[in-house]
Amino acid sequence: MTDPQAAIDAETAQERDERVGDYTAGDGEGIPFIGAGPGDPGLLTVTGRELVEDADLVVHAGSLVNSDLLDEFAADAEQVTSIGKDLEELVPLMRDAYEDGRTVVRLHSGDPAVYGAALEQMDALEHEGVPTYIVPGVTAAFAASATLRTQLTLNGVANHVAFTRPQGKTLAPEEDHIGEFLDMGDVTTCIYLGTHAVAETMDRLVEAGHDPDTPVAVVYHASWPDEDIIEGTIGTVGSKVEAAGYRASALVLIGDAARKVGYERSYLYDGWANRGSGDSASGSETEADD
Repeated sequence: MTDPQAAIDAETAQERDERVGDYTAGDGEGIPFIGAGPGDPGLLTVTGRELVEDADLVVHAGSLVNSDLLDEFAADAEQVTSIGKDLEELVPLMRDAYEDGRTVVRLHSGDPAVYGAALEQMDALEHEGVPTYIVPGVTAAFAASATLRTQLTLNGVANHVAFTRPQGKTLAPEEDHIGEFLDMGDVTTCIYLGTHAVAETMDRLVEAGHDPDTPVAVVYHASWPDEDIIEGTIGTVGSKVEAAGYRASALVLIGDAARKVGYERSYLYDGWANRGSGDSASGSETEADD
């Protein structure tokens, strides 16, 4: 097997993939890397479901993928968890099955593009002669905003969205930009992979001078049957999460959009989009959409 790091280095050095433009999102050949969505089997895309249903082997992200989804769509396939396996084990497993003529699916939680660590597997497989492609999924931040019945962007409140994670074993303190996003004022900050560190993160924000009354919502297992919502502020939510005992699988949203605080009517539905004439009015709709 090709050394995974060598495969990563080779891909980093090359120019644009020649297949870009030949396939669209969710389309390709070889092993699909599918976003399973946030948890609810119904939030798996139609393309993702069809591929999982046709698979002989489903390599999945363990408990991060709802077992109901596997039971419903992959009951006839061999199911192998990726938890506890490194690249040196995962890549030959998928390569050998593919070369044996089996239909292989790699099932990630959420969307592979957000903290999915999919690309290093794909590059390693490609260097083994196995083509791969991505099928997008619904990421946890979108499920959390739906649960909270809000938007991540709100006119007059949040013009930007940041997907981030807190400092820890993977991220050095100088790479933690949560405070900087809050300083911008009109950002909804979505924290992934930080459930275990909510209290610590909030304490750092308070110590750095951020408003302790800034709204925060923590959605545990967004869209799962045991979904839970903890609402508070930068000053209070840490102790609430600790009291609930959650250490993983929650999405943290910081900012006024988490509570729909003070948003304004958008330009789209106040007649702005109809002030032009003919096709130019409809063409402005996307720009006006807040």
